[in-house]
Amino acid sequence: MPDLRVPSPVRTGVAVVVVLASLATTVLLHLRHPDALVTLVPLTDMRDLHVDFDTFWHSAAALTQGGDIYETPAKLTNLNPPLLTVLLAPFAALDALTAYRIFVGLTLLLVVGAVLAVARELRLAAGTTVAVVLAVLASSPLHGTLVLGQIYPLLLVGLVAGWLAERRGRPVLAAACVGITVALKPSLAPLLLLPAVQRRMVPLRAGLVSAAVATLVGVLVAGPSSAIQWMTIALTEGVPDTVDNASLPGLAMRLGVAPMLGFVAGLAVLVGTLAWLGRHRDRVDPAGTAPWAVVAAGLLFSPIAWHNYLLILVPGVLLLLAGGRRALAAALLAVAVIPVSWNAMWPPDAGWWTDVGQSLHCAILVAYWVSLLRSAVRSPQPPDGTADDPEPGVTTRPPSTSVSPTC
Repeated sequence: MPDLRVPSPVRTGVAVVVVLASLATTVLLHLRHPDALVTLVPLTDMRDLHVDFDTFWHSAAALTQGGDIYETPAKLTNLNPPLLTVLLAPFAALDALTAYRIFVGLTLLLVVGAVLAVARELRLAAGTTVAVVLAVLASSPLHGTLVLGQIYPLLLVGLVAGWLAERRGRPVLAAACVGITVALKPSLAPLLLLPAVQRRMVPLRAGLVSAAVATLVGVLVAGPSSAIQWMTIALTEGVPDTVDNASLPGLAMRLGVAPMLGFVAGLAVLVGTLAWLGRHRDRVDPAGTAPWAVVAAGLLFSPIAWHNYLLILVPGVLLLLAGGRRALAAALLAVAVIPVSWNAMWPPDAGWWTDVGQSLHCAILVAYWVSLLRSAVRSPQPPDGTADDPEPGVTTRPPSTSVSPTC
């Protein structure tokens, strides 16, 4: 079969163009829209700016006061399961603004710590690690997470803990970490199916049990009625018609077609991803890019996938980097730097052209999914035992004497 891959110099050239275009666009947008997301972090408006954390804080306060965690004075409805409110309950001892500022500090520590942990495990050079950390700190998903006070860093840490456990040959612990993370954010549930398609039944059971137990703990602490309320909210919440929603149902809504078509397309992406990984399970490393490809596919299927979710896919990009896909990794990190003010460039009366232009975040999420999935399957070994192509982003696991991670 002929090799139809694009030559490496061409790929590198394309990546350089993407990086330079992303940086130039970012500078231009910051000049035209100086009120960038990161400049909003110090402001004190909890109700309209730091609105997600304000929602979490009100639910936590209600929990500590014996109230209803889903009926609060917050501007937004809490869409998260009771376990998150239980986890954030200590913040209710502080006023909302002080709690938010502490949470922002913890967010930065968790994100930088998770990136450094992955870089250390992959033995990336110090200069490369610094460049990656700076790219993440400059990224729009992190800025959006900080302004809103969202929980993506908690999810990132949970997924990285599971990935590290898998790297160290502890698949049950890895599945348990993933299960607890899924209990915090059920939209990540497709990740529990990866052991199923790989026919790894023990990790599958461990993931399902840990997700169920963690969910049950949250329900018991918050009260049994909280489970019913949360399920009602989760099942009745529609697809947000906003430009930051990068999922395929969100894209369908923006383009003026039935969101169900987006769900069907997203389901095809998710099922196709799992089927592909299952078909090649003997050549799929569960500690490679496969989990991150499944996460990306699940986000494309989800009714809500804010562009801030790209933050939890950063470890997958580092795996591409460690596997020799430097140009691709640089391009993926660069496009995430483009600020959300990109959407203001498109006049509201331009019809379909505006709808397409404002779908950049969906296109970026698709690019992440394709890149991670393409690198999830190892190339087959030729008869002489030499590597056919060193490019795929699944790295050889280095020996490690580190203490195994916990959840």
